[in-house]
Amino acid sequence: MSSLNSQIISQVRFLQRQAASLLLYQEVLNDEIGQGFLSLLEAFHHGESSILNCLKAYGIWFQVQAKHRQTWQDYLITQILRADNPFSQQAQQISFNQLSPSLIEATKQDLKTLQTLYQCNSEKLSQWLRSIAQLSENPTIWQPQPEQLDRIEELPLKNQFSTLENWSDVVESLANHYHKFGTGLFASASAFRWQQKQFIKILNPDPVHLNQLVGYETQRDMLLKNTEILLAGYPALNVLLYGSRGAGKSSLIKALLHQYRDQNLKLIEVAKSDLKDLSLVVEQLQGVPQKFIIFVDDLSFEEDDDAFKALKVVLEGNLTARPQNVVVYATSNRRHLVREYFEDRPSPKDQDEVHVWDTVQEKLSFSDRFGLTLTFEPADQNTYLNIVKHLADQGGIEISPEELQFRALQWATRHNGRSGRTARQFIDFLTAELAIFRK
Repeated sequence: MSSLNSQIISQVRFLQRQAASLLLYQEVLNDEIGQGFLSLLEAFHHGESSILNCLKAYGIWFQVQAKHRQTWQDYLITQILRADNPFSQQAQQISFNQLSPSLIEATKQDLKTLQTLYQCNSEKLSQWLRSIAQLSENPTIWQPQPEQLDRIEELPLKNQFSTLENWSDVVESLANHYHKFGTGLFASASAFRWQQKQFIKILNPDPVHLNQLVGYETQRDMLLKNTEILLAGYPALNVLLYGSRGAGKSSLIKALLHQYRDQNLKLIEVAKSDLKDLSLVVEQLQGVPQKFIIFVDDLSFEEDDDAFKALKVVLEGNLTARPQNVVVYATSNRRHLVREYFEDRPSPKDQDEVHVWDTVQEKLSFSDRFGLTLTFEPADQNTYLNIVKHLADQGGIEISPEELQFRALQWATRHNGRSGRTARQFIDFLTAELAIFRK
C-alpha cells in the first residue's frame, strides 16, 4: 500500500469513527445521500482489496446527489436544519435558556463532528478515488445548476454554517430556528396530504397565485384577513366556501400557500374519506410553531356518515381544545352540507323519532358550525369577461379585445358555462392554439 493511500485510509477511518460517535444527529445520515457517503467511506476503507467496489460506491453516491439535486455539503446542512431529535423537539417548545445543559453540550459536540464530515467535500473524495483506483484523472463531481431550491427561512443559517469557523458556536441560533420554524417533516415542505394515517409531502403543490384570481374580491379579502389572524397567533375561524362550480373556491385556498409560505403557513389536504381521522390529524399539529390550514374540498355528507361526526367534533370541540395554530377551510357546492331527502321530513308514523325536527335542523345547520361562510355566486357575463381579460393580459395573448370577447362567450356557451374555471380552460386552449397554429 502506498504512503498516500495509507494516509487516505487513516483519514477515512477517522471519519467513520466521527459518524458513529453522533449522539443526537444520527438521523442526518439516514437518507440516500448520507447512506451513499457512508458506503463510499466503507468502500475506501477496503479500497485496495476491491477497487471495483470503490468505483461503484462513488457512482451510486454521485447518482443520489444528482437525483436530489443537492451537493453533499448542502444536504448535510439541510438535514441539520430539519433534524427531528430530542434537542430540536424541545427547542421548538421552549426557549434556549430553558434547555438542559447536557442536551446543549451534546448538540455542540455533534455539530463539531458534523463539521468534520462537512469538510470532507466532493473534491477531496474525488481525489481519494483517483489515488486508490489509480485513475488518470479525478472523477467528475456533482455540481447542481445555479438555481434557488432553498427554503427562504433556512437561508440565513445555511449561510452561517458555510462560513462559520466553529459550528458549535451556532447552537443558540439553531435552537431559535427550531423554535420559530419547527423541525422534522413539517420543516421540509409546505403542503401535505393525509393518507393512510400519515402525512405525505406534496412536492409540487398547485402553482396558482392570488394575482391570477379575479372576481369575488370581498370573499378573497375576508379569507386573507382570517388567515392573517391565524398567522398572528390569534384564534381564527373555520371557513366554509360554498357556491357555484368553477368559481375558484379551491384555487383561492391553494393560493394562500404561496402568499404566506414564508410566514410558516402549511396546507394539509384531507380527503372526505379520511375525515374520520381528523381528530388524530389535529392532535399531531398541537404544540408546533407552524400554522396549519386543513383543506377539505367538495364537502357533503350522507346521513349517519362517520366523516360528518368527525368533522363536527373538530368544529365544535370536545374536552381537548382545538389548537390555535389550526383552522379548517372547506369548499362545497352545497349550502346545506348534509343531504336531506323528503323522506327525512317528519310525518306521523309509528316508531318515528319523537323529536325528528331536531334531527332535521341539526343536519341543515351543520354549515353554521363554521365560523365564517363565504358565498360564491355564479359569475355573470361581465365577471366572466373580466376574468378572461385578466388571464389574457397575464399570459401575453395578443388578439383584439373584440375577438377575445367573442371567442370567450362562444367558449362558455359551448362548454361549461360562465365561471373562473371555464375562463382558465379557454385561456389555456387559446394560448396553445395561438402558439401552434398562428406561427
